[in-house]
Amino acid sequence: MYYFLLALLILDGLLLAVVILLQAGQGGGLASLGGGSPDRVLGGRQATTLLHQLSWSFGGALLVLSLLLSLVASRGAGGLSEVQRQLQTGPRTAPQAPLGTTPAPPPPPPQPPPSP
Repeated sequence: MYYFLLALLILDGLLLAVVILLQAGQGGGLASLGGGSPDRVLGGRQATTLLHQLSWSFGGALLVLSLLLSLVASRGAGGLSEVQRQLQTGPRTAPQAPLGTTPAPPPPPPQPPPSP
């Protein structure tokens, strides 16, 4: 399910990029305004084209698929993390020497060199 949604998300993102790039720009940009009505600044109301509708549809699908994919991914990781598992098992103790043996004595401290 996860990989199917991921493939759909990638395909939708590619189609959205193509549809947006196919749309014609408003032309001129801010440098060509030179003052005037607010319609020139905001671009005015344009006719709704097929590419405009497709860009809104693919954008909405991208949001929905992203939400679904995050829900599916978080549901699959519902187990405990390694740190939580170690905390539940309790503290680890140092390994014990086998019974009936004595530990080795510590090495003697180093002797200072003789003074002249």
